[in-house]
Amino acid sequence: MSTNTKRHAAGREAPNVPDGETVPAEAPTNSDTPVRRRRVPEITYSVLVFIGLLVVWQVVVKMFDVSNILVPAPTAVASSLVDGFQDGSLVTHSIVTLKEILLGFGIAVGSALVSAVLITQFRMVERVLFPLLILTQTIPKVALAPLLIIWFGIGISSKVLTVALIAFFPLLINAILGFRSAAYEQVEMLRSFGASRMQVMRHLQIPSALPHIFAGLEVAVILSVTGAVVAEFVGSSEGLGYLIQASNFTLDVARTFAVIVVLSAIGIALHAVVVQLGKWLVFWTATPTDTAGEV
Repeated sequence: MSTNTKRHAAGREAPNVPDGETVPAEAPTNSDTPVRRRRVPEITYSVLVFIGLLVVWQVVVKMFDVSNILVPAPTAVASSLVDGFQDGSLVTHSIVTLKEILLGFGIAVGSALVSAVLITQFRMVERVLFPLLILTQTIPKVALAPLLIIWFGIGISSKVLTVALIAFFPLLINAILGFRSAAYEQVEMLRSFGASRMQVMRHLQIPSALPHIFAGLEVAVILSVTGAVVAEFVGSSEGLGYLIQASNFTLDVARTFAVIVVLSAIGIALHAVVVQLGKWLVFWTATPTDTAGEV
């Protein structure tokens, strides 16, 4: 090895460093260095499990020759689903049910938020109104549905009220907890600086309540779908609940399953919309999904 080559190698092994300074340690390059792997979205596993269940369902039905009147095969349900959309029956009844859900959910949201504000801001309203609201929630909504049919008819009004009654209370409780979640010290500090009741609510209590409110909205929107179907079971001439009863009467179980699939799709879509709105509006809080992904 020549002299220049030796000097060059020595220069690579021990670089010239001024006195009093240290050489920064180089990053390890061995195979022990942890490698970040791309995370698989959680929904992927759910989809795979769902597909696996469908395959098992199909195999069991065909293997044991189960009658379509008892449990139809997934292929029969899919065929009925396609036929329902082609003839327009599923689309027409879905629009009716979706309208009932949205109107009832909107009434529940508005009334629950107003009630929560009044209860948390005025002690007298809490003492008078809150026990009455608790009393109304002890009555099963299924028992109230026939009365609403008698009072408001089999039209959309009775369905909307049933949806509103079922979705109201979960949102009310979460909104009350949210408005009361603001720290007492922060409320007193704002008041000591001369903030009014509305200013305290706007700048402190509403931001503190939003995560709780959206948690209640996620529950309420699912219950709204249940409320609409229950109301249509009691008495209706249109809607997905009516279509389920008509299919059961004709022993068309495949169509019943198809309607259930549509109802599930509506519930999942509405829940996804609420969750996405929560991520946009309450961006400063971590969602349960995000927290689980970090573990």
